[in-house]
Amino acid sequence: MSAEPQTAMEAAAGAVSPARNVMVVGVGGQGVLMISKALALIGQTQGLQVKQSEVHGMAKRGGVVFSHVRFGEEVWSPTIAKGEADALIALEWAEGLRWIEHLRPETGVFIADTRRIVPPFACRSRRHGAPMAYARETPAEALEKVGEGYALDATAIATGLGEPRAANTVLLGVLSISMDAPVADWLAVLDALTPQKSRAINLEAFKAGRAWAEAARDDPSLRFDAGFAERVAYADAPDVSVALDINAAWCKGCDICVKLCPERCLALDAQQVAYLKEPQACTGCRVCEWLCPDFAIAVRTTVHDARTA
Repeated sequence: MSAEPQTAMEAAAGAVSPARNVMVVGVGGQGVLMISKALALIGQTQGLQVKQSEVHGMAKRGGVVFSHVRFGEEVWSPTIAKGEADALIALEWAEGLRWIEHLRPETGVFIADTRRIVPPFACRSRRHGAPMAYARETPAEALEKVGEGYALDATAIATGLGEPRAANTVLLGVLSISMDAPVADWLAVLDALTPQKSRAINLEAFKAGRAWAEAARDDPSLRFDAGFAERVAYADAPDVSVALDINAAWCKGCDICVKLCPERCLALDAQQVAYLKEPQACTGCRVCEWLCPDFAIAVRTTVHDARTA
């Protein structure tokens, strides 16, 4: 991944090696900081100086989180100025669009999960089919703005491996093809960072992301999620039935979903496990799914139209 010194001070000092700048953005609970730590460790394994800065005061599920990682033979500033990021990794679609102008024109690498996490305040009406204040730009349109771009349904890839929470590691695998670190170094970093119980799935997710990126690099038509627009239209359809899958083994009885459900549909049972008390009132707004710190809730929607009749 090519790069140039970011700051005037670094340029004036004639840094021995240009610093490389990577931004990681998303919302709380997606693993932004894990990716940042992995990048910092990769830089250290190459014997480079590393500077990292982050904003995660809103890291509780749903809040905006972003991190700057810079590494090179000499790095002075921990932050990346607008237009000077060599790579942008976005774990949520709208966040990727919001930060895309921080990439270097012509040469910046854009990597984004096309997963949409629509915040509650973007929905004046929580009913399906109601208009919402959320980005409508498609992956194909976004990739036209960058030098090199990859927009994939990383969450779907991770879900196919059996662990949707590994979507961040899928994206890290995609980024790895744009950097000169050996694959063995990436795997060693993941081995050091991830807990033993999730180590195997994270290594598998990294390899899956890297394999996807290698195929997309050879065939540019694969670089964007072609099914994005159809999924958005399908999800926003008005005639929808909703069901909640609640994993009792994961639920810790924290009561967040119960307290913040807009329709007051949820309650805790005698075992302090969440359940859907008022199914007919549930609109499928996904607030409970987004805010659950243990990923114990999944919202399932069925659209009743010609495709499902």
